[in-house]
Amino acid sequence: MFSARHLIFAFLALFLSLAEADTITATQDPWPPFVQAEGPPGLSVELVRAAFEHEGYEFKMTIMPWARAIYQVRNGNVDVLVATWYTLERTAYLRYSEPYMQSQLKFIKRAGDDFEFHGLASLTGKSVGVARDYGYGDEFSNAPNFTRPETNNTVLNLLKLQAGRIDLTLEDELVALATMRREGIDPDQFEFTDNALSVKDLHVTSGIANARSAEIIAAFNRGLAAIRNNGTMAELKRKYGVE
Repeated sequence: MFSARHLIFAFLALFLSLAEADTITATQDPWPPFVQAEGPPGLSVELVRAAFEHEGYEFKMTIMPWARAIYQVRNGNVDVLVATWYTLERTAYLRYSEPYMQSQLKFIKRAGDDFEFHGLASLTGKSVGVARDYGYGDEFSNAPNFTRPETNNTVLNLLKLQAGRIDLTLEDELVALATMRREGIDPDQFEFTDNALSVKDLHVTSGIANARSAEIIAAFNRGLAAIRNNGTMAELKRKYGVE
């Protein structure tokens, strides 16, 4: 027979399991204005939180470096990444939501450089700084006519570009400008190409190794549709100055 102590422990275990089931853990590296380590949490964070909270989930966000973040989600230790680009390779281990926004990935050059992007052939002989484990697309990543030295983040690539150690780097224009402001890097030292490498959808993703991933992504998709319809999404975009 169960003692009173056994019953208390059983109720506690049930309570904790239910609390875990109703909580979504999330992560990402700083990627302002979408994900911010200081000040307002960022457009993607607030949007994803609103979608999950509409569906009755508590939402807990942790900032960590990108390589660690994707590893933690891939292995099911954290439930979701809040802002993920699609790559075919990642579909082997990440489950994707419906897209909730788009990101224009543009080349950044030193001010006065007359380079303009006109397809991958225009990059011949260039050194293009990239961030480790970012998803630039298979065609770009496998092209043989230019080099792609890696760093851990956009800040390091901007500093290398500023110092003349690379010819170009690339990032979403809104993200790059917000990063420059945050890091005290003078944006007048740089220019963006008119043409983007790509226009990428932003998705929430959950590791396929996570037993709840299908449930989590379905819940986000329902919440996303709701906050689009009730005006929450438009209000958040206005808050961050994003059209």
